[in-house]
Amino acid sequence: MSAPENFKGKRGLWRLINALGYSCEGLRAAWQNEAAFRLEMLSAGIAIPLAFYLGKTGVERALMIGSVALILIAEILNSAVEAVVDKASPEKNELAKRAKDMGSAAVLLSLLNAAAVWACLLWG
Repeated sequence: MSAPENFKGKRGLWRLINALGYSCEGLRAAWQNEAAFRLEMLSAGIAIPLAFYLGKTGVERALMIGSVALILIAEILNSAVEAVVDKASPEKNELAKRAKDMGSAAVLLSLLNAAAVWACLLWG
C-alpha cells in the first residue's frame, strides 16, 4: 500500500465505519466548542418538527428541513475554516481575516436562504 492509503486506514466497510466515527467526532467537537452551532442545533430541534407540521407536502417539508440542515453544514464548515486559519496563522493577517469573513458570510447566506424558503412556503 502507498503512504496515502496507510494514512486513511482500512478499506471497504471498515473505511466507512471509520468515516462515520470521524463524522461523529466532528459533530461532538462542534457541539463542545462552538456556541453558535449549539444554538443552531437547538433551533433545528424546534424547526424540523415544525416543518413536519407546517409543510403541506413532502417537497415542502424537504425544502424546510433542507434549508435548516444547510445552516448546520455551513456552521460546521465555517468552524473548520476558522480552526485551520487560527492554527496556520495565529497572528493578524489579511488573508486569514478574509477566509474567516467568507466562512461567516456562508453561514449568513444559509440563514437568509432558510428564512426565504420558510417565508415562501408559509406565506407564498
